[in-house]
Amino acid sequence: MAGHSKWANIKRQKAVVDAKRAKTFTQLSRAIIVAARSGIPDPAGNFQLRTAIDKAKAAGIPNDNIERAIAKGAGTFGGDNNSLEAIRYEGYGPGGVAILVEALTDNRNRTAADLRAAFSKNGGNLGEMGCVSWMFSQKGVCTVEGVVDEEQLLEASLEGGAESYEMTEAEIAEVFSAVEDLETLNKTLNEKSFQVTDTELRWIPSNSVEVTDADQARSLLKLIDTLEGLDDVQNVTSNFEMSESLMALSIV
Repeated sequence: MAGHSKWANIKRQKAVVDAKRAKTFTQLSRAIIVAARSGIPDPAGNFQLRTAIDKAKAAGIPNDNIERAIAKGAGTFGGDNNSLEAIRYEGYGPGGVAILVEALTDNRNRTAADLRAAFSKNGGNLGEMGCVSWMFSQKGVCTVEGVVDEEQLLEASLEGGAESYEMTEAEIAEVFSAVEDLETLNKTLNEKSFQVTDTELRWIPSNSVEVTDADQARSLLKLIDTLEGLDDVQNVTSNFEMSESLMALSIV
């Protein structure tokens, strides 16, 4: 199974076990701040903000925290959050695996130093901008649960402008679209009574690297876990393929 899909599933399982609440709250609050700053601070007219708020509510973030994050993004709350900027970093993991890291930071030097240390201590190296991003294309992704009729999903997806879909688990599908069609796809699937549990922009690899060595697998999964644990990191995407038995090393 593709690393980006299976790893997402494992992360969801680990989140339940580890309950990394503070980290999750920080990530989602920052996403709200940036979304509110990049468009109007009204979720009704800002799809990015609406999606960020939905994720925050699903994670159990109190409404007061959400409203405060919106106010910070709109510049009506105060503080130094206006200095947050979105940056993408690129590098290689063990076995030549390509890794993209999306961060929100108020200090580029600190973030770069943290990332460089994480890569070097776990068998990888932080590269220059553009060194691996050419292997990825950004897509809109809707995760749909409770799929019992693939024909109905296909019809609704096509109507919403989807490019493809993939059944990742029993009754769970990921529906892919062009970035600009994600809002339409999300709206159409909901109107067709599908259970959309997540909506996001994701970097999809055009090629993959198969990892078969146990030591490399352990180092790679530790690297990704370390990167995701950094305060400034929002998302980590890679292009590895790995068996489920090796993937299980991440939760041992």
